[in-house]
Amino acid sequence: MNLRLGAWSQRRQRSRAAEAQALQKVFALFPRLAERRAQVAGTMSGGEQQMLAIGRALMAAPKLLILDEPSMGLAPTIVDDIFDVLRGLRREGIGMLLVEQNARLALEMADRGYVLETGRIAMSGSAADLASDERVRHAYLGA
Repeated sequence: MNLRLGAWSQRRQRSRAAEAQALQKVFALFPRLAERRAQVAGTMSGGEQQMLAIGRALMAAPKLLILDEPSMGLAPTIVDDIFDVLRGLRREGIGMLLVEQNARLALEMADRGYVLETGRIAMSGSAADLASDERVRHAYLGA
């Protein structure tokens, strides 16, 4: 039910078959959600809830996906799984605005980056330039 709510805004423009196809795509991206389709969302693990949130957004067929800290509080293997899916979505042409404290992961995925310090943009540039900048490497990448 939670996933289908993501398609609510598209209900008039898409057929039930298109909605079912979108649901199958989400289940292909996140097989764990298919296994847990009857489970109440509030009883899922943090990683499963993050997968559910991303899947619900994908049900609306977005051109831009806005993500706020998708790795926060998750086990490293779950973070890897989620970012693998995000990389695949990026290759499919879905734009992303990603706010992420894991600077290494964010810069690996990004075309462009912004470093915020106390709510202000301290640095900006291409992800490659930021990743190679000594100040960023020292302060955010542990180098």
